Amino acid sequence: MSSREPSDIYHERQIRELCALHALNNLFQCKNAFTKPELDLICNTLSPDNWINPHKSVLGIGNYDINVIMKALQSRGCEAVWFDKRKDPNCLNLPNIIGLIFNIPSDYKISFITIPLINRHWATIKQINGIFYNLDSKLETPQAIGTEEELMHFVRMELDDKDKEMFVVVSSEVAENKNWLKDLESYSNNDCYRIQERDAEVVQLKDILPLDPKSQS
Repeated sequence: MSSREPSDIYHERQIRELCALHALNNLFQCKNAFTKPELDLICNTLSPDNWINPHKSVLGIGNYDINVIMKALQSRGCEAVWFDKRKDPNCLNLPNIIGLIFNIPSDYKISFITIPLINRHWATIKQINGIFYNLDSKLETPQAIGTEEELMHFVRMELDDKDKEMFVVVSSEVAENKNWLKDLESYSNNDCYRIQERDAEVVQLKDILPLDPKSQS
C-alpha cells in the first residue's frame, strides 16, 4: 500500500477562525478551492436582510456554520450528509465518500488567553493514496490515521464524545442515491449487519435534523 509523505499533502494551518475554509480546502487538496470572500458571499446569500449575519463571526474573522459549508459544497456538486452517531461507522461505504468533516467543541483564544465562550471547530479526514489522514488545521502536519479498520476505530472514539458531530462528504449523485451507506435499510432500521444504537447522546447542530426513515422508504 503506497502513501504520500505529509509534506506532499496539502494542509492548511489555522488562521483566525477560518477552520471551515481550511477544512474545505484540505478536503479538496487545493489552496484556492474556496476563498474567504466566497464563504462571506454565501453567508450574505443565506441571510441577506440581517444586520448581524448568523452564519459567521460578527468580527468578520470566520467562524462559519454548517449551513455555509453545505452551500459551499453544493456549489462544487457535493453534499455534506449528517451522520447519525448512534450508528456504528462500519455502515459507511468508504469508496463512495470524498471525506469526513468533524464539528468539534473548541476553546476561544486571544493570543495566549483562553476565554470561556462556546466555540466550534471544523476538521477534515480524507483518504489519500490508500491511507486516511487527519487534516485538522490545528495540527502542525497531517496526521496519518491508517487503514480503513484504523479509521473505524478513530471515528468511534471521536463520536463517543457527545459534543462532536460528523458529516459525510459525497458527490450529489451519491447523496441522492444514498450510496454512501453499505445498506440503507440497515442504517434506517438497525437490522442488517447487527448495527446497534450507540450509547453516545445525539446532539443536533442548528438547522441539522436526523434522517427520517419514512422519507427513505
